Amino acid sequence: MMSSVPTPTKMPATADLCDEHEPRLQVAEGNAFRSYGQHASFGGQIVTIKCFENNPLVRSILSEPGQGKVLVVDGGGSLRRALFGDNIAALAVKNGWAGVIIYGAIRDSAVVDGMPFGVKALGTNPIKSSKQHPGDRDMVVAFAGVTFMPGHYVYADRDGIVVSETALH
Repeated sequence: MMSSVPTPTKMPATADLCDEHEPRLQVAEGNAFRSYGQHASFGGQIVTIKCFENNPLVRSILSEPGQGKVLVVDGGGSLRRALFGDNIAALAVKNGWAGVIIYGAIRDSAVVDGMPFGVKALGTNPIKSSKQHPGDRDMVVAFAGVTFMPGHYVYADRDGIVVSETALH
């Protein structure tokens, strides 16, 4: 059966976006995020989750049609448990998500690196998440000096992460 995953469009470099649109952009402070997956450059409309060391909502949302969107997960910066791994990445790829940005940890990074998907995360931890509290969806989340609002747009590459109120691609 053929997958309905869209072919990713070429994303503009974050440096080029800053050169052209800087006054209108939010730029993540520093570059504490590491890149995983085959798509080092990705972007799309933002969907948000706030959760802490629990990932049921991450799996649930990435099981929905993504239509090239990016899931932004505020995991509180915790590196004690992974919020994302290879099984959830496979769901995201199958359902057409462009990528995820996780203010927290992932696991199965070697497998995720071989997938046609974009991931930004603070690091890795082999311990899976808890399943006690699913988290909250579609709320404003803030980390790395940036406010991520559902419906706005995020662009990420090896140089950083930028957010715009409107699409720039």
